[in-house]
Amino acid sequence: MTQRLKLTKGIPLNPNIMATGTTTPVVDEHLTGYHMPRKAELVSIIIPVRNGADTIARCLEAAFTSRYERFEVIVVDDGSDDRSVEIIKTFPCTFIQLSRHSGVSHARNIGAHHSHGDILFFTDADCLLNEDTVAIAVATLGAAGRDVVLGGTYTVKPADDRFFSAFQSVFVNHDESRVRDSPDYIAAHAMVLYADTFEKSAGFVENFLPIIEDVDFSHRLRRTGHRLIMNPEIQVRHVFDFSLLGSVCNGFRKSKYWTIYSIHNRDLLADSGTASWALKLDVAALFGSILAAVLILSTGNAWFSVIIAVLMVLNITVNRDLLRGFYRARGMAFAFAASAYYLMVYPLVVGAGGLTGFLSYRRYARLIEVAE
Repeated sequence: MTQRLKLTKGIPLNPNIMATGTTTPVVDEHLTGYHMPRKAELVSIIIPVRNGADTIARCLEAAFTSRYERFEVIVVDDGSDDRSVEIIKTFPCTFIQLSRHSGVSHARNIGAHHSHGDILFFTDADCLLNEDTVAIAVATLGAAGRDVVLGGTYTVKPADDRFFSAFQSVFVNHDESRVRDSPDYIAAHAMVLYADTFEKSAGFVENFLPIIEDVDFSHRLRRTGHRLIMNPEIQVRHVFDFSLLGSVCNGFRKSKYWTIYSIHNRDLLADSGTASWALKLDVAALFGSILAAVLILSTGNAWFSVIIAVLMVLNITVNRDLLRGFYRARGMAFAFAASAYYLMVYPLVVGAGGLTGFLSYRRYARLIEVAE
């Protein structure tokens, strides 16, 4: 049995912005085919949130400063137990409160289900849209065609000023911007598509891996004839607030689940966004150098040092554009520290995550099979 949401009018920021509000929870999230009438060229900005009290206010403030005049903001709370709900209710958005934690894919699907817009713009509760982000997205999508799934990326400068946040923002911006025509996937922190395209796709797969659901969504749409396009001018500022531990945990987790998904998808060696050939070489080069160093210590043969030198030169050469990106972002001191982290520490984290993914593949394979 389902209970439909009763959407009540809120106070719009200006006459051209459509915004509504509600505090009615969803009793049973498996909703029927109920849809509000859509209005052409209206953009629905869909934001899932779970325990996002530290960032959701900034996220919504940024969304409502958009220069694009016809948009609505839909926030779906996925069972938060912090102050997220209290904060969200202070904004004139459509608010949907799920009765229990059901995952980000379900939250996005529910948000899309209750949207009014002809265009859907998915982003995250720790992402801040630039003032022109929505306008650029609409113009790009309109020129590209209705069969397109359009993507954006992070700004080079993150929303917080910590070193590891800056490293992550430059790294993601660089790797997601490399391939603009037919990238391997579109990330859900800035994903734009027509509402009818989303409806026909059946949405994001639920009961899936904890992450990578946007990669799976992109691959499914591409297999059905849709085009993926990346426009690096569509940007959001991410609130990472990363310490060293936060960066390490993030890299390990993403590598683990990406490896599981890639083994099942049989594209482990694909040049795929942040899981690029360059990063994979970075991992191989460091572990190869460690093995060569062990051989030097165990055999006393210094010629193995040549292998280390060759691997280092090859790695720096292949990753030179990223290393330049570190310099352009924050200067020489940052570039030196970020490059050292990327070349000598980060590949250990990614390699450990990949190995864990290999070892735990059987545990998670069933989730991917059910999703298919």
